[in-house]
Amino acid sequence: MNDIHGGQAGRAGRVSARISPAGGLDILSRNEVARLRDASGSGLHALLRRCALAVLTSGSMSDDPLTMLEQFPDFDIQVLQQDRGIKIELSNAPAQAFVDGQIIRGINELLVAVVRDIVYVSTQLEQGGFDLDDSVGLTHAVFEILRNARILKAQIDPNLVVCWGGHSISRDEYEYTKQVGYQLGLRGMDICTGCGPGAMKGPMKGATIAHAKQRRRNNRYIGITEPGIIAAESPNPIVNHLVILPDIEKRLEAFVRLGHGIIVFPGGVGTAEEILYLLGILLHPDNAGIPFPLIFTGPKQSAAYFEQIDRFLRLTLGDSVAQHYQIVVDDPAAVARAMVRGIDKVRNHRLDNKDAFFFNWALSIPYAFQLPFRPTHEAMRALAIHRDRPRHELAADLRRAFSGIVAGNVKEEGVRAIEQYGPFDIDGEADIMRSLDELLQAFVVQHRMKLPGATAYEPCYRVRSS
Repeated sequence: MNDIHGGQAGRAGRVSARISPAGGLDILSRNEVARLRDASGSGLHALLRRCALAVLTSGSMSDDPLTMLEQFPDFDIQVLQQDRGIKIELSNAPAQAFVDGQIIRGINELLVAVVRDIVYVSTQLEQGGFDLDDSVGLTHAVFEILRNARILKAQIDPNLVVCWGGHSISRDEYEYTKQVGYQLGLRGMDICTGCGPGAMKGPMKGATIAHAKQRRRNNRYIGITEPGIIAAESPNPIVNHLVILPDIEKRLEAFVRLGHGIIVFPGGVGTAEEILYLLGILLHPDNAGIPFPLIFTGPKQSAAYFEQIDRFLRLTLGDSVAQHYQIVVDDPAAVARAMVRGIDKVRNHRLDNKDAFFFNWALSIPYAFQLPFRPTHEAMRALAIHRDRPRHELAADLRRAFSGIVAGNVKEEGVRAIEQYGPFDIDGEADIMRSLDELLQAFVVQHRMKLPGATAYEPCYRVRSS
């Protein structure tokens, strides 16, 4: 039951309240609560405040983390230890999270997820519970975080479709993502996305209607994010399972370990980053023969977008890279049928190899793909973008280039670095740089870099060729 005590209106558009957590939250120790309250030493309180504000502004149409923090400078959250459990105290919280003095239950549940994941990851890191020095240890860390979040379900046939795509897309593209989600939902598929707006919300919304028509219960709408992204892309209101991974690399690994197939809708640099991450893994020799359905799709107005993505991938990674994906334009039912067929192959392969349905242990992810990349100006200049390298290694550095642009666009640390030192320099082989520049310029023209706003997009990068 949703319980709230002391809810009161503060300044205009603000509410202060003490709430009882909804959903499952393990009891926290006094030490864990103290660390969450510590605003100076561990930095956990600042992280908790930023992620909680994102949840409380669910549905916001801003992708600027600095603006959100400036809009609610006096917002605070405290976790209080009591004999019967914990309470969450909110001060000057956004009023949109409340109805008639009661916090919306879905937002309450997402707040619980924020507290749960921040406490768990921090505790495990402090106690040495995660072995982050090799590939196996990093994969186990991802597994443990997902298990602690109660995301892994052992007795369910493969049915989880990951949907990637931009938060800043056109209305036609958004409607199309809903149609695809609807067709997936009619066929009993659950949905996993990056939890934000746009192409992350549409498939969930469409699937919700289809699941209701099929009288399907216990549906999963999983949102997977990380602290730098959630502050810029608040969870959409349909997400009923939220997981916050500690960094982008673990977030990406969670997608490919958890999902049974992936659909890519039109997007910007974040979507390109995700595509290159997955293709880099699928191109690795150790993963030959492992089925992993990957479909690029959009309405007919987006056909040119995927043609350009396809050209860029073939130029950089070779024509054979196209064997790992198919492009379906303007046919939601065909997309859903193709995904169901692909997931059937996944199911049979895992049965034959006695692999788990709920976590893709068999997929080999090189350590270079798992190692967190901090996009400093020096690190961006050091990327080796040349075709004389193994294809999976080139894909890894191309992924890092796009990751840096994402950081410069929407992550607080990246935005501040650009403000202080200017744009990132991206250097590499002339043909690749020319194609990359054309792709990025198309993203700018099509308003895929950031949500449309009052000011024109100012690039956080410069493309050069050596």
